[in-house]
Amino acid sequence: MTGLAFISEAAPPDSADSKNPLFIKILDSVRGSPAPNVPVKLYKEAADGSWKLLNSKQTDDNGGLHELTTKEQFVAGLYKIELDTASYWKSLGLNPFHHHADVVFTANDDSYRHYSIVVILSPFSYSTTAVVSEPVE
Repeated sequence: MTGLAFISEAAPPDSADSKNPLFIKILDSVRGSPAPNVPVKLYKEAADGSWKLLNSKQTDDNGGLHELTTKEQFVAGLYKIELDTASYWKSLGLNPFHHHADVVFTANDDSYRHYSIVVILSPFSYSTTAVVSEPVE
C-alpha cells in the first residue's frame, strides 16, 4: 500500500512533473524512504536491436528524476531504464545481489505521452509499476 501512496503522489495531474514525458521515482524499502543519488541511464532501442544511450542522471533528494528526456526525443519505441543499484546500496554500506535493475518498456504506442515509473528497491529485489496517462499541456 505504501508504494501505491507514493505512486499517487508521484506526479499529480497539474504538477510540472506531469508535463515531462517521463518521471521516475525510486523508493528504498529498507529505509522506508525515497532513494536519493541513484544513477539512472535511459536508452532507446535502435533499428539494429542495440541500445542507444539518450541520457544519464541521478535521482534527487526525494528519489525522483525529472527531465530525463524531452517530448521531442521521447518518440514511439522500446526504451530501457538502467538503475545502478549496486552503487546506491554500497554507498549505504550494503553488498547487494543485483548490480543494476533494468526496466524495459514500450512507449507511446497509443499516443500516450506521459509515463510515471516507480521502482521499489531492496538489496536483493526490486519491483516496478507504471502509470501511463495523457499529457498535461
